Amino acid sequence: MLKSMTGYGVATVESDTLTITVEIKTLNSKFLDIYCRIPKNYSEREIEIRNMLTQALERGKVECTLTFQQTGEAAGTSVVNRPLVKAYFNDLKQTASELAFEPDPTELLRIALQLPNVYNSDVANEERREQEWGIIRQAVTEALQKCNNFRQQEGELTANKFKEYIETIRTLLDQVQEQDVLRIPAVRERLEKNVRDLLSDENFDPNRFEQELIYYIEKYDISEEKMRLSNHLSYFIETLNASDSNGKKLNFIAQEIGREINTIGSKANDAGIQRLVVQMKDELEKIKEQTLNVI
Repeated sequence: MLKSMTGYGVATVESDTLTITVEIKTLNSKFLDIYCRIPKNYSEREIEIRNMLTQALERGKVECTLTFQQTGEAAGTSVVNRPLVKAYFNDLKQTASELAFEPDPTELLRIALQLPNVYNSDVANEERREQEWGIIRQAVTEALQKCNNFRQQEGELTANKFKEYIETIRTLLDQVQEQDVLRIPAVRERLEKNVRDLLSDENFDPNRFEQELIYYIEKYDISEEKMRLSNHLSYFIETLNASDSNGKKLNFIAQEIGREINTIGSKANDAGIQRLVVQMKDELEKIKEQTLNVI
């Protein structure tokens, strides 16, 4: 089953002392690229959180944000970091002065109190820290599950789109087959004319005639390309339905499909087939674009 690299999950878990919210967003990327926003008090858990993200998400650009609020008795242990607030306040005031306007002190204080690390919490005992880590872990797990569910839903939609695009290419290939039947008489007439010209030439060379004949047969015959393209289309659907389907493999098959489409277009030398080839290329580009967002 396909899984998209686009995902979103958010979870909130509460206890007597802590409310933790974890938000996870994922986008497409060649590799796994993780960015975590974790409160300073829990920064020592970043490696463990990253390991959880790595195991669950495999690939993609991942943004994980943790926000928490102390509740109950734990909330009373928070105190204002006054030296830091004063530093923020003075820096904001100095910045306003350099910008040539007089700021409102109340507004400056309000802004300063919202900046990072202005509240210090007493160091919790080891038992409480472990309990809080259990809550954080639970929230991360729930957010990851929701994010993966989102990815699976997106993957199913993408798989359905892939099937539509492949079916469109197959329909166009059937039209190429119909047009090829109409093309053959014109090719035969052109070939017969060239043969007549050669036979009427006093310097007729049988070896050259044989070379010309082989050249035209190889140049205009697209039977093998049509067969390979049909096989590639079937293999794409087969891979799409496989349990180990992935974006890289589907992209490789799409490249093979593109190679056969291009060869058909260059060998056919027919305006009707060229138009069908352009339409097939358009559908193939949609496939290639979507494979970049599949794990």
